[in-house]
Amino acid sequence: MGLSNSRSVGKEAEQIALDYLLAQKLLLITRNYCCRVGEIDLIMHDGDCLVFIEVRYRKPNRFASAALSVNLRKQRKLIKAAAFFLCRNAHLADRVIRFDVVALDGPSEMQSTLQWLQDAFRPSSG
Repeated sequence: MGLSNSRSVGKEAEQIALDYLLAQKLLLITRNYCCRVGEIDLIMHDGDCLVFIEVRYRKPNRFASAALSVNLRKQRKLIKAAAFFLCRNAHLADRVIRFDVVALDGPSEMQSTLQWLQDAFRPSSG
């Protein structure tokens, strides 16, 4: 799979996730937020909670499932990017935050099983 094909698959998976989350009554703040420390696929409101969402798609023959592919290294990058976002958007800094993962596993992004893992991980306190 070429890089441009990977990007289009990723965009399609993100759109599937976004459509699903919008149907669950979350409100989109931004998508594909990029900063010097990383990227966040989706940032949304879920009631009074600010949600940072990582979207992952994996084919069944991959070593790890989509959900398991969000490893500790990736979690740390997401946490740093979220902190950067909150510094740049001080009006949102008082919100309760949550880190979710939307995992898509299947032969194609359109024929995949979607799993929404709310509060999938938290910043460590130490």
